[in-house]
Amino acid sequence: MNAPLPDPYSLPIEELDPSAAALFQQQQHWAYFERLRKEDPVHFVDSKEFGPFWSITKFKDIMFVDSHHNEFSSEPVIIIGDPDVDFIPPQFIAMDQPKHDVQRAAVTPAVAPGQLAEWEGLIRERIQEVLDGLPVGVPFNWVEDVSIELTGRMLATLFGIPQEDRRKLTEWSDVATSTPAVGMSGVSQEVRTESLRECLAYFTEVWNQRVNEPPSMDFISLLAHNPDTRDMEPLEYLGNLILLIVGGNDTTRNSMTGSVYALNKFPEQFDKLKADHSLITNMVSETIRWQTPLGHMRRIATQDVEMGGKTIKKGDKVVMWYVSGNRDDEVISNPNDFIVDREKARHHLSFGFGIHRCMGNRLGEMQLRILWEELLERFSHIEVLGEPERVESNFVMGYTDLQVKLHAKA
Repeated sequence: MNAPLPDPYSLPIEELDPSAAALFQQQQHWAYFERLRKEDPVHFVDSKEFGPFWSITKFKDIMFVDSHHNEFSSEPVIIIGDPDVDFIPPQFIAMDQPKHDVQRAAVTPAVAPGQLAEWEGLIRERIQEVLDGLPVGVPFNWVEDVSIELTGRMLATLFGIPQEDRRKLTEWSDVATSTPAVGMSGVSQEVRTESLRECLAYFTEVWNQRVNEPPSMDFISLLAHNPDTRDMEPLEYLGNLILLIVGGNDTTRNSMTGSVYALNKFPEQFDKLKADHSLITNMVSETIRWQTPLGHMRRIATQDVEMGGKTIKKGDKVVMWYVSGNRDDEVISNPNDFIVDREKARHHLSFGFGIHRCMGNRLGEMQLRILWEELLERFSHIEVLGEPERVESNFVMGYTDLQVKLHAKA
């Protein structure tokens, strides 16, 4: 039984700390952020768990921080807490210019528009195969049998590894995001370090293969053949591997689950979608906003910055709560509702802004779009049988279990 968490309105505003992972797992964070947006949108927190930081909760303030990379640095990490270990693999999302731009540019061709057109047929074929193998009229875990399975298959393709190894990628992603630095403590540091070393050893073999092969469009080949990245140190290689694995795994897989959950929570919207399949693309954007796959990112102020009547000092940690900004009613009308035909549905914070905007956002959207095109062709309804089980994290807005039952079309 989960311990009860305090009502945010029962606390003095200066004591309000929205960073506890249990808040998100129990879905009690919404009231915390609602109060902060209204009363103290640029809010100083002296967290017992993560230390002092500024909590940024409104859409426009988050967009300002995210798009002003000279004033707010991404180095050395982008999560709320500082890992209390020496084993911190550097990754380009936690780098500033110019190094960030060089390393990001090396792998971008794998998810560029022209390449996405190449991937589309393969993605549809795999989605059809997975959906055709699902039980009809029998409860099963959507997270395990659909979301993880489909994202694992796509990740294996992006990394150019055998499909039989795809669950390794899921495991490494889960371990990489299961850290006390975001409120999770289910994996010991020893186990985490060992798992990440295994990841590095595996992909070192893949690298050595790619170096001796003609260039191709998978991430490892792109890194191995690019003059700006082919001499990376092993730890930096590992950091970028983890970034690409987590970026391609957690975001898409949790949006796949979130879309099913949201459409059952708002059945009139499900009816609207079934009546008009042209709304699928817009619904995908609405899912990514409403779900917000990654709850926050962190920056460090490089100079004193005035914001919201407060002075953020040079060196202060600044946490952008995307999950809060996406529910800001000053920018998004009826933000707590899931509306499949919402105007400007793609105007959300889930992909970030500026130089760190999500590199694979179009690929993630395409996977969700094709999934729902194929689902609506096959099933009259996807029934959610109860509330989902969620991960304990203030970073990954994820699911571990969503029991569903499929109903075939007549």
